[in-house]
Amino acid sequence: MGRIIANSLNTNSKMLINSEFTSAWWLKNHHLQTIYPALSRKIAFLPHYRRERLTTLDNDFIDIDFCGVGNQPLIILLHGLTGSSQSGYIKGLQQILFTQGFRSAALNFRGCSGMPNNKARSYHSGETEDIHFLYKTLREREPNTPLGAVGFSLGGNVLLKWLGEQGKAVDLFAAVAVSVPLVLSVCATKLDAGFSRLYRKNLLEELNDYMQAKLLHLEDIGSVAEAIKIKNLGDLSLIKSFWQYDDQVVAKLHGFNDVFDYYQRSSSRQFLKFITVPTLLIQAADDPFMTAAVLPSQDELSPSVAMEIASSGGHVGFVTGKNPFKPDFWLEQRIPQFLTQQIKLKKQVRALGIRSS
Repeated sequence: MGRIIANSLNTNSKMLINSEFTSAWWLKNHHLQTIYPALSRKIAFLPHYRRERLTTLDNDFIDIDFCGVGNQPLIILLHGLTGSSQSGYIKGLQQILFTQGFRSAALNFRGCSGMPNNKARSYHSGETEDIHFLYKTLREREPNTPLGAVGFSLGGNVLLKWLGEQGKAVDLFAAVAVSVPLVLSVCATKLDAGFSRLYRKNLLEELNDYMQAKLLHLEDIGSVAEAIKIKNLGDLSLIKSFWQYDDQVVAKLHGFNDVFDYYQRSSSRQFLKFITVPTLLIQAADDPFMTAAVLPSQDELSPSVAMEIASSGGHVGFVTGKNPFKPDFWLEQRIPQFLTQQIKLKKQVRALGIRSS
């Protein structure tokens, strides 16, 4: 799956991985890689699937969609911007993880589960309170269960930032982050150019709908003070770029001075050096949401972080296979492979510790 340059994530050697991913011949273009899986994946059934609503510390809620039962290792999954637990890349991974002996818990960021949340605050690239709340809840319920985490795009940025913030305080056996906007300012600017403006347009329309639905919901439940916070943001339909949206909406709702403060504090690249959990970062060199300027140097990686860069793959795409009617979603091979390797390593380390004591 990838040629490893160095030894193990459990050593002090930093790692770079030359990805063996090859785009499907019928999806060579990076935009096709990005768009095809987003539009084509339909997964109707998952085994042992259930939703649980957790009340947050600020008296709001988050919805978690679990797949699997028993005491198998449990993987937290984080979706991307305007996504949810119902996104194809989340449900597809949940399905594969189940077949390989993992349970999963897909976090719907606030307001993303099909029902608006009860606060004006939403979610953003640097918001790590809710993943930490979910992690603590799961850890308290199952103190001995191996926990892992996987994040895509915005969810990957949240995951990496949280891992860096927590350092040794978090107990995970492994983490994977895919197509991460490691430097938010660069990615926001990239979406202002060329074909990428179509992604920007669609995302901003979905975000505007999200905020309008939230406003109506807050008014319906009589939460006047929270509704006023959204009204005070102004006419969101006039927003034409992420620089504008993040300045007018995200910064104002979440306590940042402005868009520059938000991007500086929330970009995950600066947190990579503090990560202690064995972590795989998967990026595509042709990702239309970013440029090579977001990629960290080897000196910015902690000894626990491996970076795998594929020459192609688009944004959360990575579709391979020879038959257009039977595509292979490579991430659903690579991610479980890494998780399985790491959990085996953890078991070996524990066994050695027991024998040496």
